[in-house]
Amino acid sequence: MSYETLKVERHGPVGWLIFNRPEQLNAMNARMREELADAWVELDRDPAVRVIVHTGEGRAFQTGVDVEEIATDGIGMERYRRSLEEWDLHFTSWHQGVWKPVVTAVNGICAGGAFHWVADADVVIAASDAEFFDPHVSVGQVVAIEAIGLMRKMPVEAVMRMALVGRHERMSAQRAYELGMISEVVDPPERLREAAQELAEKIARNSPAAMAATKRALWGALETGLTEACRNGARELVSMWGHPDQVEGPAAFAERREPRWALDAPDGASSGGGGR
Repeated sequence: MSYETLKVERHGPVGWLIFNRPEQLNAMNARMREELADAWVELDRDPAVRVIVHTGEGRAFQTGVDVEEIATDGIGMERYRRSLEEWDLHFTSWHQGVWKPVVTAVNGICAGGAFHWVADADVVIAASDAEFFDPHVSVGQVVAIEAIGLMRKMPVEAVMRMALVGRHERMSAQRAYELGMISEVVDPPERLREAAQELAEKIARNSPAAMAATKRALWGALETGLTEACRNGARELVSMWGHPDQVEGPAAFAERREPRWALDAPDGASSGGGGR
């Protein structure tokens, strides 16, 4: 597919989904929201793509909803009311039930609604000059969904401070790393995409089926209590028994070679249409 607000690329086993409204600091307008739903599914369904990297063009990763569009088009936030009331969202990998690993690479400014993609990624890295802040309350909006997701990854106190201080304070990449929001600070910043590709290629060497089952088990654990999460995890673990990758992995290890993974998913796995 071709996109107006996004770039979709493939580099070896890595698919790239790139925000492409740099003059608007990659703010999400209605068109981008629609295109994101399709782009995630396109990459998730491509058998040549093992891992997806998500980043932005220009000096910002993403800056949330396009406030100028909201203020001038006569529709405003009402365009999103039904999707939120019915919990029918489609713009992040988590919304779209993507079970391939997703690496978010934060370049520059990450503000407001941008935290949707930080909260919903599997692994997040950032350039050393990245800055994080949430201006929702500074423009009369509520901090909710993305911050709730972040509270599963980092201390509640840090999320609350960012939510309540609004645009009046920015968090550095180093501080985001210390708080567990991200797992790596890339310096110099110009190496961000190279570092993301390298990380994604490491991940892509592993069994696609095992990684999908692992992702379902671990993300599912965020939804449930300890006992239920462990029981669900046990089901995902057993789902791989008898899968060709369970034979190939030990064989490749014993023979001192790279494994040749089957590309099919384990029985019962599905792609698309999920959600936290």
